[in-house]
Parts: sequence; C-alpha cells; structure tokens
Amino acid sequence: MTLSTFSVAMHITPTVIKALYTHGKRKTKKLKDSDEQQEATDDIFFDEAFHIVKSFILLGTKNTVESLQAFTNTHVPAPPWTAVAPVRVPLQSCNQAADLLTEWFGPEDLKRVVGGEKWWQVRGLDGIDAEWIAEKSHLPESVHIDAGRKYSEEEKLVMSMEQLETTMLYIHGGGYYWGSINTHRYQVIKYAHKIRGRAFAVNYRKAPQYPWPCPLHDVLAAYLYLIQPPPDATHKPIPPSKIVFAGDSAGGALCLTMLTVLRDLGRPLPAGAVLISPWVDLTHSFPSIHTNTATDIIPPHGFMNKPSVLWPVDPIKEGGRVARAHSDPLLKPCHADTPGANKNVTRDSAQVPPTDAEKHGDSTPVDSKQETSSSSASSVALKSQVKASLFDEGKCDSSGGHGRGQEQNRNPSHAMPIDDLAVNNKHGPSSDSIPDLDDIDFWQPNPPKVLMKNPRDVPLELRSQIQHYATTEQLSHPLVSPILQASLGNLCPLYILAGDGEVLRDEIIYLAHKAANPAEYPVREGVIRDGSRQKENAHKFSTPTKVHLQVYDGMCHVLTVFSFTSSADYAYHSIAEFAKHVTQHSAVEHLDRNPFPILQQTFGPDIPSCLMNDRSRDVLMVRERVDIHGRVRSMEPKENITALQLRPSEIGIIKEETLVKWLEGQEEWDRRFEYRATKVMKNRKKFEAKADSMIKNARLRGLLLAGEKDDLVERSIVRRSSAAHRAIQENRRWGPLDLVDEQPPPTAIAARRDTREALALLKKSIYHTAPATHKTIPRMKTVDVVLAAFDPNDAPFRPPRQSVSEQQVRTSMRYIHGMRIWHSIVTQVDIRIRACQYTNPATVTLDVRLL
Repeated sequence: MTLSTFSVAMHITPTVIKALYTHGKRKTKKLKDSDEQQEATDDIFFDEAFHIVKSFILLGTKNTVESLQAFTNTHVPAPPWTAVAPVRVPLQSCNQAADLLTEWFGPEDLKRVVGGEKWWQVRGLDGIDAEWIAEKSHLPESVHIDAGRKYSEEEKLVMSMEQLETTMLYIHGGGYYWGSINTHRYQVIKYAHKIRGRAFAVNYRKAPQYPWPCPLHDVLAAYLYLIQPPPDATHKPIPPSKIVFAGDSAGGALCLTMLTVLRDLGRPLPAGAVLISPWVDLTHSFPSIHTNTATDIIPPHGFMNKPSVLWPVDPIKEGGRVARAHSDPLLKPCHADTPGANKNVTRDSAQVPPTDAEKHGDSTPVDSKQETSSSSASSVALKSQVKASLFDEGKCDSSGGHGRGQEQNRNPSHAMPIDDLAVNNKHGPSSDSIPDLDDIDFWQPNPPKVLMKNPRDVPLELRSQIQHYATTEQLSHPLVSPILQASLGNLCPLYILAGDGEVLRDEIIYLAHKAANPAEYPVREGVIRDGSRQKENAHKFSTPTKVHLQVYDGMCHVLTVFSFTSSADYAYHSIAEFAKHVTQHSAVEHLDRNPFPILQQTFGPDIPSCLMNDRSRDVLMVRERVDIHGRVRSMEPKENITALQLRPSEIGIIKEETLVKWLEGQEEWDRRFEYRATKVMKNRKKFEAKADSMIKNARLRGLLLAGEKDDLVERSIVRRSSAAHRAIQENRRWGPLDLVDEQPPPTAIAARRDTREALALLKKSIYHTAPATHKTIPRMKTVDVVLAAFDPNDAPFRPPRQSVSEQQVRTSMRYIHGMRIWHSIVTQVDIRIRACQYTNPATVTLDVRLL
C-alpha cells in the first residue's frame, strides 16, 4: 500500500492502543514495586509519540523510496500566526556553490571520487525551494516599499523581516533521502519564535536520486544566497555574523560539512552552529549503533525500502550482496553495484587480467582450504582472513613467493593482538608473515572492505550499496562522514545535542570532543594518506573549536521532535539563547571569552579556570547531561565514556557486526519482495526504451548540442525561445545529455534512463528549460502532446513534474494530510502541558497563541 494519510493512520492505530496498554501496565508495576526511578517514558505523551514515530519510520521501510518521499514532501500550510514566504534559491547561487565545491575537490578527486563535475549540478527545478519563516507579531506593521515597483505579498513579507537581527539557516534531517521543509516547519516556527528572528529553511535535493554531493551543493548555495544575494533578490545581504546554522540528523551533518568546506577555502563562517543528533559516521563504527537499538526510533536494520525502479540499485543481486574480498582492485568510484555489472567485476581490466575462476563465474578464488565465516549471513564459501589478506596483499602468493599486489584496500583486523595470532590461528601463517601495525591498508580497510572481528575469520566485501546518500566506496570520505575530518578545529562555536538513548550517541559525543581537542582525537592514518587536503588540514587547523555538548537522559534521535517534553522545551530554549548570544555579541570583544550564554548566565565575567585553555584563557568545552525534567548536571570524566576510548584506527571502518546486522535485514527484505523485484527489473527496461525513443525523436526534430554542426534543414525547432517554459537558460550549466565523459553514482537520475523521474528530468531539459550546452529546443510531436495531457505526472505545454525528492507535492487534502495532523497533535499536546504550568489564565492564553 502506498504511503498516505489513510494507510499511515491504519498502521499507527494499533501502535497507539498497544503503547497505551503497555504504558499503563508498566506504570502499575512501578507503583506496586514502589519504584521511584523516573524515566522519559513515564510521560504518557512522550511514550505514545515515541512509538508513533518509530512505527511510522518502520512503515516507511516497507514502502518504496518514492512513496516515502512524496508523503513527507507534500506541501502543507503554515499556522495563521506565522509569516511564511516561499522563495527559490536561483541557479546563479547554485553555480557559485558549485564553483566552491569544484575548488575544494580539485580536478583529480572530482573525477576519481565524485565521478565528474557536471552530473551533481544537473537539477530539475530552476533553483532550490526554500522558505523564510518568522512570527507575524515580531514584524513591523508597515514597511517602506519602493513606489516604482510592484511587490508580491511574499516579497513584502521578506522585506518586513529585514529588521530581525538573528537569522537561522535550518537544514532538515531525514537520512538524506526523505523529509522536507514541510515535515520540519513546526520545529522551525518554534525556533523563529524563540529567537525573535527569522529562519530560512531549505528543501535540498534528496538521495538516492540526487546523491552526495548534491545535498551539500544545495545547502552551500542557500548560505551564499543569504550572504551574497543576486541583484534581483528581495532580501539584503546578511552578514555571516548574524547567521547561525542549525540542523538535525542528516541536516546537522550537512551543517558541519558545510562549515569545514567554508573553513578550508577561507570563506566567512557563520556566528555559530547548532547540531541536533548529527549523523556524522555513515560507516556505523561506534558501539551505540548496536547497543541503543531498543531505545531509538531508527529501524533495527537501518533504512531499507520496498524495491522500486529507483531503489535499491540491485533489487536482485546475483552472487550475493556480500562476498570474499580478494586481490582484485576495487571498481572505479561510484560503480560498486552498477546495474547489470558482472558479479565478479571488481578489477580494472586494464591493470589486472581476470583469473581462470573469474572467467567461469566463480566469485570465490580457488583455495584448497576454504572456510565459511561463522558470522556471515552469506552462503558464499570463504577462506580465512589472515590467509586471504596475505594473499591479497601480495606478500605471499600461491607459489610461496613474496611481493606487493596492486589492491588499494585490504581487509584485516586488529581485534586480536599480533602476538596471539600465531597461537590462535592454527590455519594461518606464522607470526612473522603478518604485516606490522604500520601497514595502513592491512589494518584500516576502506569500504567496501569489512573489518572482521576475529582474524581467523574470512574477510568480506560488500557488493551492494548500503546507504542511500553515497556509494559504499565513498562512505569514508570526510565530506560524507565528517567524523573523519583530519581536523574539526578553527570552526565557529558549536552547540551539539544528543539523546542518551539514540543509536548515534557515541559518534556525537566523539565528534564534540574531537572538535574541542583536535590534537587529542586525530583521524586515522589511512584518511591522511588518501587525502592531500586532509594531510594539510591536520596541521593547518589546530585551534580548538569551542563546543557546548549536552546529552539528554532517556531521549531518542532528534529529541526536538517531541517538543512537548520538558527535555525538548529546555533544548528549544537553550538553542534560542545560543543563537541570540552568538549573533548579538561581538566575536572579538565578547564571544572569544564567552561563546555560550550558559557561561555568562552562570559565572558572569569570571569564568572558572577549569573551563579554560591555560594558554589563551579561552573557554574550550562545556560538557553536560540533562535529565528528563530539563535539569543540567556535569558530564562524567572522559575516561568513563566508552566512545572516547576507541582508537582512531577503529573509526570510519565498516565492521563485521555492522555488516551482519544490515545483511540480515536486507536478506529478509529480499525474500519478502522477491516477486516485486522481478517486476522492477522489467519496468526499468520499459523506461529505458522510452528514453531511447525520446532522445531519438528529439534528434530528428532538431535537437543540437554545443559543438555539433547544424547541417540539416527544414527541422521544426525553436532557437533560444523567450517563452517562460521553453528557454535555453544560460545559468543552467549542464543537462542529462552532457554526461558522456562522467561516471555518476548508479542511483543519480541525471545519468539514468530507467525511472519515471529520470525521464521527466530528460524531457524538461530537452523541450522546456534547456542547459546552456543546448543550441536548440525541438518541438514535440502532436501525439506526444496529447499523451502528456492524459498522464498525471506530465503536462502537454508545461514541464513534467520533477522528482519528489526535489519538487514538493501539491494535494487537495493538504488540511487533512498526515503531516498537518501530526503538527496539530503536537501543538495541542504542547498547549495542554504548558497550560498546566501556569496559574494565570491570561498568561496561558498568550502562550497558546505563540505556540
């Protein structure tokens, strides 16, 4: 069943009833046992909301990516007391951001790591959807308007917000592939109210249709739009010192990544950044990813989805999704699981010829003593890790010789001391054959290689893409997993929040300490070696970043969703105070010594020396825990925190336990949706045929690209039309037909031809808003115009609807849409709880209006 308000209600209703029953049963038992220990779930509202959100996210995994995206990107109206002005970040700002990223990567990494410089700049819309948000009561009654120009109501709202001093650039979360400014509007409204300022929310493009670095590109463009608006923008340039970044989950990670790019390129940073449950390690290498599953809203096996033509890349994976790592070099970046690729193709054929076993389709290299991994869910026969790793390394080959192979990523483990390997590994080589700890490739395998728990087990390698956002090979890149940045120093002040019960807790705690203590928490050596910029940054940015870390007792991922709890209420208040503090005080005169409002409120001008850097007398870090009532206490010593005891070599590596956890869930989904996966493969072929026909017809009717000769006559074409929806846009640099020399990720619709959304993007770039590389816009056939009139996803004379990962869905049911209902429920619960906290009815009335 497709995600809709009705299907969500049907799915969640039993959850509500069950949660109510179990809550009452649990509270009765606590009363009977005289158990006075307080937990977050003692609050009936939080207990119900927690299970509702968890149930909804689980329901999303049982539906297609497109269905989940459409439901969470449906436009819903804002409350009447809120001023919301929709705008579109123009292509001009997008191009400025693209130039920044191109400069950051450099030509070599653009080709080798990203797959090119063009494909991620291809988009369907003529910019990025965004919203200005403020509270009407904070705006002036009248605004001075130029009488010589007519302004729309939205433009007048934007102009009236100019007097508000603090600006929050909010980046929403959703695992990089769902959610929108609509799902997060209520939260952003609360921020705008509490900071008495304006917020700017961005509807960036989502994966898997627009994978990394597309979302990063869009949020960078939004920031540039604020500080360097184009001439026709309604708002004036906003000083960076008046802007604070804020984001949750994936949005928090995008904020952090954006900060590092701006820092590296010497661009102005904002006054501060709020990171709410940031997802900074896409390899899931920290312990809490396994220990906190029961107390979080994230599905136990991660984000998976019902197969569709869009995702997964390989609905049917011949040869298994996991196989033994062998001596072949990895695929070129972005192509670990290209649709239709041979299951054994993991080598560069120009460098290494295939073995006899591979020629016959055997994914397991020949070995006389094969073992099967006891912990792998895969049925592939595998040999022991130590033996396989040494064979792959080239240090011992089948003839007993020694040498160095060409593989770049080898798969070892440091779970057992080297001195014990010879004793415990009866089938392995002698201890003097094992590489020493200086061999980075052996001890720090990069994805898709997997670090085994026991060195006697077989090494494994992923053959499927496990994250929507990036290919498996890209997961350890510092702009994908910012926990692997060589340094997080020299950034603006950071206010970082985490829930003690969330699966991302450990990586968030580690992130905060890494930013505040760059020298104490270095990145692993493999990252330094593989990135010239990271090697430079490790020495260049050594100044500690000022960090305020708070971990909330009993809270799950993104605690601000549960805005009616005491914990969330304290968080909203603290975030607002931080935003106002860093934007309304001078950095040189005040913030260098008092970067966080809590310090000034608690200690005044005399900060205790224990909180300061002895050399500079500047505050380095505030570490706190917050209980379920919003009461603050100091965090325990660093030596008592498990996450901080991990060695750098253990971070940013896919480990066997994580792999097995994902594989169990994925294999369950493969069994459940086996028949649908077969239909998906057939549908992809149908779309490919339509795409081929579309391109062929466009060529016959006059489509010409840059560099091609116009040597044909009597073609029905339009040259650089001035019509609103039929124009060659000079600021649109590239289109889907310009990517012949690039290697985009397999999910990127810019280069795909096998999905409905890819066809819509292709049609728009050919017949409606063409990039600058097109010389002509051909006319459509009459029969195509007629067919488009009967297609709900198309239009006869306007561009077809673009991907739901980019363009908002409009529905006549907007007032009873599930997202709107959720906002209403949360608002009512919030009102009731707050009403109980007051005794003055007038005060209650005022607070309800502002909520």
